[in-house]
Amino acid sequence: MKIVVDTNIVFSSLLNSNSAISKILITAPQKFRFYSPSFLKVELFRHHKKLLKLTKLSPKELSELESLILSKIFFFFFCLIPESIFTSSEKLLQDIDIWDTPFLALTIFLEGVLWSGDLKLIEGLKHKGFSDVVTTSELNELAQNTK
Repeated sequence: MKIVVDTNIVFSSLLNSNSAISKILITAPQKFRFYSPSFLKVELFRHHKKLLKLTKLSPKELSELESLILSKIFFFFFCLIPESIFTSSEKLLQDIDIWDTPFLALTIFLEGVLWSGDLKLIEGLKHKGFSDVVTTSELNELAQNTK
C-alpha cells in the first residue's frame, strides 16, 4: 500500500516518539510504503528551532529522531508529477487547504492514500468524493490486521 505522509504526521511523530504515529512509521508492516513530497524536509528545516523547543530534545537527539523517521519515507520532487495532476489537486483543495496540494498531487500520481491528522482536510476531501485518505487510527487498524 502506497501511503503519502503529510507534514503534520511527521511533526506529530517527532513531538511524541512513543505515539501511534511514530510506531506506525517506524514498525509498519512490509506492505506499507511511505512517500512524501521532498519539500517536507524543507518544512522540517524551517521549523527546526520550534521542534527543538517543543520536544525538549537536544539538537543531536532531534537530528537522530528526524533521521530515523525520514529513513522510512521515499521522497519525490515536484517535477516528476504532471502539471495536470497539480491543477486538479489545487482545484479540489481550493476551499480546504491549498498548502496540501503537493501531498494530494503525489497521492493521486502514485495511486495511493493520503495519511493526515488534519480532520478538516480529510472531511473536506471526502465531502468532495475523494476517499483515498486515511486517519492514524484507520491506518493503525490496517497495520494491526496485516501483521
